[in-house]
Amino acid sequence: MRILGLDPSLSSTGWGVIEANGNRLQYVADGFIPTDAKMPIEERLDIIFRTLCEVVETYQPAEAAIEKTFLNKNPESSLKLSMARGVVILAAGYNHIPLYEFEPNKVKKALVGVGRAEKAQVETMIKILLPGCAPKNNDSSDALAMAITRSHYRTAER
Repeated sequence: MRILGLDPSLSSTGWGVIEANGNRLQYVADGFIPTDAKMPIEERLDIIFRTLCEVVETYQPAEAAIEKTFLNKNPESSLKLSMARGVVILAAGYNHIPLYEFEPNKVKKALVGVGRAEKAQVETMIKILLPGCAPKNNDSSDALAMAITRSHYRTAER
């Protein structure tokens, strides 16, 4: 089962692909989609959508995972995140990929075992669970965490 993890952001959307075979996980690929803040918003969103569609075409994931929305203290930041998130969700829907959402504490619990784990602990576990993986940046690392989380809860559903 190939799983695509997604970490939406207008400035740099992260993505990560893993292969899950029961409890065994294998790193496939990861990356991020940067956009220029000077570009019009519609062009930035188009870049995110088109690039994610290319990622889906290349890696053929069967499922995708994304973190549930949280509100920032800054309303403008929340709106920008929501726009990027909407495009990421659209890319999954457009490509007929089931999308699963997880709360941040569930992601931490799936990787570290506790819901209040530090970001560094999560990143360490990603490297342990996916030998040979060196995420491109924090965004792709977060996306890989989403994919691992989906794999963990998928196994628990059986």
